[in-house]
Amino acid sequence: MKKEVIFTKKATAPTAPYSQAIKAGDTIYISGLCGDDPETGDIVGDGDMRIEAKYAMENMKATIEACGGTMNDIVKINVYVTDLSKMADFNAVYPTYFKDGYLPGRIAMQVVKFAGGAQLEMDAVAVL
Repeated sequence: MKKEVIFTKKATAPTAPYSQAIKAGDTIYISGLCGDDPETGDIVGDGDMRIEAKYAMENMKATIEACGGTMNDIVKINVYVTDLSKMADFNAVYPTYFKDGYLPGRIAMQVVKFAGGAQLEMDAVAVL
């Protein structure tokens, strides 16, 4: 099976030794994405989960589009947050990135801390 490293400047560049995404056949594995600005690499929103979630989703969208797909090609998303009480704010943003009532499988869990002060991180699997 052919594997391809995916990189786009429209999403935040990796800050450690990993790829933004790997395309293996028709399957895309998207690495963890936070709500950072692709131009500066800084986490945005000053604690506002809705703003940070929007940037994280935009990073996810840019990555899947660089693979030749759309958000509706995502079949599974893992969401990690530092405070589950902010999931309502995340959930206000999240479904707006999918069309026609489609929502991928998902898990959300609370973690202690992320590097750089992020409140959330997501990874995903998509099938084209």
